Amino acid sequence: MCDGVLLLVDSVEGPMPQTRFVTKKALALNKKVVVVVNKIDRPAARPEWVVDSTFELFMDLGASDEQCDFPVVYASGVNGIAGMSPDGLADDLQPLFDTIVREVAPPAVAFEQPLQLLVTNIDYDEHKGRIAIGRVSAGTITKGAQLAICSSLEPGKVRPGKVNELFVYDNFSRVGVDEVQAGDICAVTGIQDIGIGETLCSKESPVALPTIKVEEPTVSMTFKVNTSPFAGKEGKYVTSRNIRDRLDRELERNLAMRVEPGETADAFVVSGRGTLHLGILIESMRREGYEFEIGPPKVITREVDGAKCEPYEEAVVEVPEAYVGPVVELFAQRKGEMQDMQPSIEG
Repeated sequence: MCDGVLLLVDSVEGPMPQTRFVTKKALALNKKVVVVVNKIDRPAARPEWVVDSTFELFMDLGASDEQCDFPVVYASGVNGIAGMSPDGLADDLQPLFDTIVREVAPPAVAFEQPLQLLVTNIDYDEHKGRIAIGRVSAGTITKGAQLAICSSLEPGKVRPGKVNELFVYDNFSRVGVDEVQAGDICAVTGIQDIGIGETLCSKESPVALPTIKVEEPTVSMTFKVNTSPFAGKEGKYVTSRNIRDRLDRELERNLAMRVEPGETADAFVVSGRGTLHLGILIESMRREGYEFEIGPPKVITREVDGAKCEPYEEAVVEVPEAYVGPVVELFAQRKGEMQDMQPSIEG
């Protein structure tokens, strides 16, 4: 749905583990990467080291020579300033905008061709239901239009659909419109069974675009009714039906999550992309008044080419020198492998 990405890197800490993940995805999709060294106004800023570390990251990820020749913009987000050098910052973010226009190619679209819109994300509204989000790759989509829905994973299978409402995005808000042309990102309501990777196209020419795939879960936890002696004293929603209904609503928005029946009628196995993914759901439900028990996280294993494989995480730990030994020992107990160790800029 995008033609380029801004890779935001801290001017002191450099690339982080999450930076590696998102950069790997962008490079695999051959997206143009513009590196933004943020917080350049920090006293401990070391922009040259950060740019070198980012270059090494690109090399480790197998980037091409063209991808490694990335443009760099230095900025301070809190002050709203940017520039092409650490000492040459403008009074606004215009250098960043100019770099985006100069380096990122415009979308490759076909205005005169029949409609094609690949659904790349799903939102949910209690009144509108499922909302399909994607960019129009060809043609024009209009409010109230009758269209066809197909997928490259199911050749020849086409089902009808209708656009009830059509929205574009303005300052992160949805604004209703009557028509969206090729190249624009829009949101479509009225198709309750739509899924990520499906293509909205004209009824006269139902040709599916190459589909995309949602990352599979890596960790699971059990959610069940609270059976402790203090059950019912903190939460408003305590029954298995309350929990099930809430998890069903979460699945409408959170497409990387899975929910399966547990060993008992009051238990549910919830799978996600990691403990943080599940932790956000747990805290959200707690704040909404749900009371329930959770089990320990369990890693989801899979067979790849006949071998049993499990997910792993990359961690960066900053601790005083006196605690380096115990931290290394703790990771070794969990079968961790230390890739690098270096003193921080503060020593």
